[in-house]
Amino acid sequence: MKFIYKAQTKDGRTVSGTFEGPDKEALISSLVKQNAKPILVRLANESESNKGGKANKGLFKDKVKLRDLVIFTRQFSTMVSAGVPLTRALSTLETQAESKYFKTVIAGISKDVESGVSLGDAFSKYPDVFNDVYVNMIKAGESGGILDEILKRVAAQIEKDATIRKKIKSAMTYPTVILSITILAFFGLMIFVIPKIGKILKDLGGPDAKLPIYTEILLKISSFSISPSIMQHIPGLAAIPVVNKIPNLLFMLLAMGIAFVYLMRYLKTPKGKLQLHTILLKIPVIKVIIIKVAVARFARTFASLTSSGVSVLEALQVTGGAIGNKVIEAELIEAAKEVRNGKPLSEPISKSPHFPPIVAQMLAVGEETGQIDTILVKVADFYEEEVDTVIESLSSIIEPVMIIVMGAIVGVIAASVMGPIASLSQNISPDN
Repeated sequence: MKFIYKAQTKDGRTVSGTFEGPDKEALISSLVKQNAKPILVRLANESESNKGGKANKGLFKDKVKLRDLVIFTRQFSTMVSAGVPLTRALSTLETQAESKYFKTVIAGISKDVESGVSLGDAFSKYPDVFNDVYVNMIKAGESGGILDEILKRVAAQIEKDATIRKKIKSAMTYPTVILSITILAFFGLMIFVIPKIGKILKDLGGPDAKLPIYTEILLKISSFSISPSIMQHIPGLAAIPVVNKIPNLLFMLLAMGIAFVYLMRYLKTPKGKLQLHTILLKIPVIKVIIIKVAVARFARTFASLTSSGVSVLEALQVTGGAIGNKVIEAELIEAAKEVRNGKPLSEPISKSPHFPPIVAQMLAVGEETGQIDTILVKVADFYEEEVDTVIESLSSIIEPVMIIVMGAIVGVIAASVMGPIASLSQNISPDN
């Protein structure tokens, strides 16, 4: 059998290659004799599509719910603190997992640990389930001998992040639903109602009747929406019979759908994410929420990592990726460069246009007293409360604003329709 392996040598170098032998144990034994610790061992013909435990890729990729991840982490912590061996604990958790995909992930981790891979490296093979923060904290817990305590902190942090996300999604649900209903109602009027009303107006006033400008705009939008698709004017498509039957509205919705898919793909690229995050940080209300969430995540994650024995530079790198905003992540990368040159972290943070001055001041106090982790936890608590307050305030404002917007749309449509009808009806003599 042919295997592909990756191993870490005694001096810290990572080596990889292929090995032919009867089984995986023979390869591991060979690596151990060479004073190398195996990191990855798999069959050479193993499908790349299953590498890393990803059962599905693309649009319908398998995912693990945050709730399941929190339960797994807390139960794993309890078993480790009780002295249960890692492989036995993982096997037990595998049988208890509800998600089939999560069962596969836990089984993969268990097999890796049995074959001599460290727990942190085993977790790192599943980046779609365990992010960089999770993996680095596991590695820190392993090296420091406090894995059970670290797992409790990780579970608490996941719950905090999940709570913030839930509140943001909850605040956005109402306006999203109302906006969707408004758009559907508008297009429904344009297709089914306005054409009939336009016919009534022409019957009342004749083809030369003068209508208000906003009524003319509605009639033109309606006429364009139900007219044959503009695709028939594209060379080569006009000969296709079905093209002439597709209304402009359907064509526009199809084009918008395709554009949306490509936009989502672009926004997942590093360049797209950076541009999106730059734009979001310029929108007044959204900017406040993003900064407060970013500061809370930075403070809690950085405190957890440093208290677990992770170096400041490594903690900054991992924390930057956990914040969720590429602009602020870039600022932390620059801050890490200055820290590497001997400056305290509070100094580059104080120059950031996005970190509030109080964060730099609290960091400076923590650096002087040697209690950065304790102080940053308090900063995280403060900004998480601030996020709650802002989201609650935003939720209370959104509802009346959406009602006003819908009322304005209905008012414009009503005025565009009823006004001309009333005006034209007055011009009709009783004899007619």
